[in-house]
Amino acid sequence: MSADPLGRAMLDYQRGGLRGDCQYRDGVDTQDGHIYENYFKPPAEWNDDLKSLLDSLESPIVDVGCGSGHYAEFLQERGEVVAIDVSPGAVETARERGIEDARVMDMFALDFPQDRFRTALVNGTQIGLTQSLAGARDFLSDLARITDEDGVAVVDNYDPSTLDHEEFFGYRPDPRPGVAHRTFHFEYVRDVEREVGRDLHFVLFSPDRLRDVTVGTPWEVAEVRPREGYYKAVLRKP
Repeated sequence: MSADPLGRAMLDYQRGGLRGDCQYRDGVDTQDGHIYENYFKPPAEWNDDLKSLLDSLESPIVDVGCGSGHYAEFLQERGEVVAIDVSPGAVETARERGIEDARVMDMFALDFPQDRFRTALVNGTQIGLTQSLAGARDFLSDLARITDEDGVAVVDNYDPSTLDHEEFFGYRPDPRPGVAHRTFHFEYVRDVEREVGRDLHFVLFSPDRLRDVTVGTPWEVAEVRPREGYYKAVLRKP
């Protein structure tokens, strides 16, 4: 069985609490994995912009890279949600917290029929895992296939043009304007065991670069909600 340190940490937290330290690691540099903040913070602690965005999404919804299922839990009170994640531990966590349809599935092998969903939620900078702008375009084309003609996709990413590069963990530069990269892996030191995940490579790109990425796909960028160094974007089919 392949290592799943982040999923294991989520599942432990769900079942009563972490049994050690879950960290990002990039060489000798480490940073806390923020399990509560990123995967278990309740809606009462979310900002109003996030809640209003999630409230606006129409079902059926696919939550791509669902993590612990905290967004899927919020959304399934409003309609049908299918939550997917490549991490078995994350999917088990989502099921234990009450997600009715949570599946282990790779975002790069979306096993759904054409037009299955109205909305695709791709939160947690998952689009960066495509590793390149061409990869992001291919992924968005696949999302278009599984969403209907009025489909909506919500994606987020870090914006290299407004990012504090020196403080950003795992940052790697790129010579192209509005493009950068991020590399790290997860480690979970649990009791006396140390579980090490695979290296993750994210491509970071600005909203302008996202607009370039959508060229040749059925999507257009309908709305960008920026925050310093970060943004969420709503994509629609014209």
